[in-house]
Amino acid sequence: METPVTPVQVTGTVLTTRRVEAYHALTVVAPGIAERFRPGHFVAVAVGGPQTSMLTRRAFSVHDVKPDYGGTVEFVFTVRGPGTSWLAGRRARDTLDLVGPLGRPFPLPRDPVSCLLVGGEYGSATLFGLADALQQRDCRVDFLLGGASEDRVFGALRARRMGVTTTLTTEDGSLGLRGTVTDALPGVITDTRADVVYACGPMDMLRGVTAVSVEFDIPVQVAVEEAMACGFGMCMTCVLPVIGDDGVTRMVRACVEGPVFRGERVRFDDVGTIPFDALGAPGAPGHSGARHVS
Repeated sequence: METPVTPVQVTGTVLTTRRVEAYHALTVVAPGIAERFRPGHFVAVAVGGPQTSMLTRRAFSVHDVKPDYGGTVEFVFTVRGPGTSWLAGRRARDTLDLVGPLGRPFPLPRDPVSCLLVGGEYGSATLFGLADALQQRDCRVDFLLGGASEDRVFGALRARRMGVTTTLTTEDGSLGLRGTVTDALPGVITDTRADVVYACGPMDMLRGVTAVSVEFDIPVQVAVEEAMACGFGMCMTCVLPVIGDDGVTRMVRACVEGPVFRGERVRFDDVGTIPFDALGAPGAPGHSGARHVS
């Protein structure tokens, strides 16, 4: 099991900003975070500046970590609201308040195995550090990446350079196969003889990837994309139902117990609710519904 990492809060200087198709990428000098990073970790970034009314941080998966300038961290995001809109306006030499690395990283296999890395939209960003770590352990790495359209598929060129094979899908057919990664997954698992699947992307994609992996009876590790306000377990905004080793469902925090989980343990159909059979769930005996999390 991975040894827990103590996160640090740093004031990082923006080194570069760039557009990557539909997304934004920021590289920040953050030595304390970079040296502790493991694939699957994320960072929580304060947005809006010192006088802002936006008090909650924004959580981002880490795309790349390099030793340059004492340690740099790059994260990728899309503009969804005022916080990410402010972040997209940052320029070189601006400073950012970051906390990280946070969360539970991807577990790595002890022995060389065939690994299929499945990414949706900018969720693919977190898979490249993982690919590096797997290849250092002599694992075979194949990629299956998708998005709604060509500009929403992140990392296609890098995947082609790194992977033994790379399969691309778009819902509108503008790049690669028409359809979703879930549609292509059975064929790719068969062709690559995958022993394990690692996935990151929207929750609906993770649900589908997990279902296919279970059908093929191969383990699947998923990094969930849940909204997080603090990133370190205090605010409880990122809870989701997960089945424990004892078979009991608990509402766990994606930012602390995750964001990486065994896919078959996540009750994807109940995400956004508190299932009636979850440990400590409210409700009268015989209650057969699930309470929605507001």
